[in-house]
Amino acid sequence: MSALLDQTPTGPEPPAGLHYDAPLWLRGPQAWAGNLQTIWAAKFCRKHGIEAPRYRRERWTAPDGDFVDVDWLDDAPVGPAGERALLVLFHGLEGASDSHYSLAFADWARARGWAFAVPHFRGCSGEINLAPRAYHSGDYEEVGWILERMRARHRGPIVAVGISLGGNALLRWAQEAGDTASRIVRGVASICAPLDLAACGEAIGRGFNRQVYTRMFLRSMKPRALQRLALHPGLFDREALLAAGDLYEFDNLFTAPLHGFRDTDDYWDRASAKPHLARIRIPALVGNPLNDPFVPAASLPRVEPPGSWVRLWQPAHGGHVGFPHGSFPGHVLSLPQVVGSWLAKI
Repeated sequence: MSALLDQTPTGPEPPAGLHYDAPLWLRGPQAWAGNLQTIWAAKFCRKHGIEAPRYRRERWTAPDGDFVDVDWLDDAPVGPAGERALLVLFHGLEGASDSHYSLAFADWARARGWAFAVPHFRGCSGEINLAPRAYHSGDYEEVGWILERMRARHRGPIVAVGISLGGNALLRWAQEAGDTASRIVRGVASICAPLDLAACGEAIGRGFNRQVYTRMFLRSMKPRALQRLALHPGLFDREALLAAGDLYEFDNLFTAPLHGFRDTDDYWDRASAKPHLARIRIPALVGNPLNDPFVPAASLPRVEPPGSWVRLWQPAHGGHVGFPHGSFPGHVLSLPQVVGSWLAKI
């Protein structure tokens, strides 16, 4: 066992206070540890404290007339309106406010007395949206509109966390916003973001990943796409979409053309956050475990851009949005504790 663990790659020196070690009972050969930590955290770990967080839903009208559903933590202690911080979480592909990581961050915010909100990307709140557009990894305009609205209604400091797809979209917003981002948020953190979408798309489209994760995502994404087709006949080729066997094919038929990209290659190239990290002008934590089965370690940035506001955190373990901790069966509360503490200090 120890010999196998010694083969784990190492990342850049972590920022102060950021540390994660997987429990020994969820380690193993490096090729499988990432999958174990990913699946176990999502399916079997404890996701919150004694009582599950309660949400209050708001429906916002988007600039195009469609709607976005936002779930607010409804049971956090009420602090001074001008001082209480707000943590906004952008979920991952096919995620929601009840995803294991959302509940864990809500639990952390409640314990700290922070306000907490999960805006749902279109189609992910349990009801299909009105417009043909959905969401994608580079959806920085939607992220920007949501954060602008959060800023307009909240007087205290705001920080934002993006998980997986939501992390990449959040970084793309910070990159596009440049110097103006600090007017809206104090800082951002991305966790397990697919910073190089082409590399991540290739990784999830082969072997075990294709048989397990790709099938899982497509089982959710295809029905939602078909719901949009029922509302907007002719939006795409129904039979071709049903035959799509991986995310590359799905994005070529649905995601790319619906959101103004030429094809999957154009989408993955233009939406990837990795090439633009030096454009960020607010404190930004970019966290990526080196054993993430979706995000190859070789595709990660290894050096922070000179003068950058970016801090890279690349722990050896964690899986894809896993970070299980504690004795069997474990919990997923350590990730928000580590990331939230970093955000609270900026």
